[in-house]
Amino acid sequence: MSEIISSDNLRKLAAEWIEQGVRVAAPQHAGGRVLYLPLKNSADLLLDAFIHPANSAKEFLFPKSETLYAYRVEGQDVKLVEAPGTETPQVLLGVRPCDAAAFPILDHIFNWDCADELYNRRRRNTTIVVLACSAHDANCFCTSVGLGPASERGADVLLVPLTNDTFEVRSVTEKGRSLFAGKTQTDNVAAMAAAGPEPRFAPDAVRKFSAANFEHPIWGEHALACVGCGACAHTCPTCHCFDIVDEHGERVRNWDSCQFSLFTLHASGHNPRPDQGSRQRQRILHKFSIYPDKFGEILCTGCGNCTRNCPAGLGVLPLLIAIEHEEHLPA
Repeated sequence: MSEIISSDNLRKLAAEWIEQGVRVAAPQHAGGRVLYLPLKNSADLLLDAFIHPANSAKEFLFPKSETLYAYRVEGQDVKLVEAPGTETPQVLLGVRPCDAAAFPILDHIFNWDCADELYNRRRRNTTIVVLACSAHDANCFCTSVGLGPASERGADVLLVPLTNDTFEVRSVTEKGRSLFAGKTQTDNVAAMAAAGPEPRFAPDAVRKFSAANFEHPIWGEHALACVGCGACAHTCPTCHCFDIVDEHGERVRNWDSCQFSLFTLHASGHNPRPDQGSRQRQRILHKFSIYPDKFGEILCTGCGNCTRNCPAGLGVLPLLIAIEHEEHLPA
């Protein structure tokens, strides 16, 4: 027997959560795009007719900008003021599998040499309800990195579309089971996961090529059209570079990107990555070699957002396909 819920009842449930003071974030139409945004009206919840929101769900655990602590000067002393924490429960509803899979990957970096309590607090207070994909586009490559349209990794609950605006509810964790307890019906139907995209490249081949071809012209050739805007990193579920600055009596953590020229600029004026080619190379090395060496995880979930949001149509996929081609050329 399967647990099922209708789209109407799911919206009613979301409205109940909001009324209870739970922060609910979900895909919604906004300015001609689909975005993950805080849900104010459950009628705005989008459950179909989109491939992937233009942003990633990571910003609800790792905000674009957040105050780490404040400080004030009192005479000759500097007094630190702890930033107010929040224990507000949060539900990420209708998250794509490639977004949910990013959270276990990000857990490593935020608990590496020290535990990031701001991230971990949000993580503990967040329940992730994943909406399985029923379609994909030319930019999707989840199957190339070991995932798929109905992957459960990172999910507390997986919703798999059935017919007639209903979903099979698959509870993955106890947290997810508690969230939907008493809110579903039982039925003898079972949802079938949609077919995913054909694999586009082999991660091991990318890793091998990157290690052996640090100075290969492919890096610069691929980056000729790159404008260094950082859209790829800022809409990626797994990119996590940040800068820490002092702003008006606060120490603030802001998103950054290895695709910005200032990211590696030394005070001396020297920049070890002086052009977009070397920055593109670093992006691939980090995702497919450096992070796997350190944490045993590929730093990519195949969402395709980097290409969808790139004004020049780049992102990692075209470069990864080019590397796959290079790997199969005769020596």
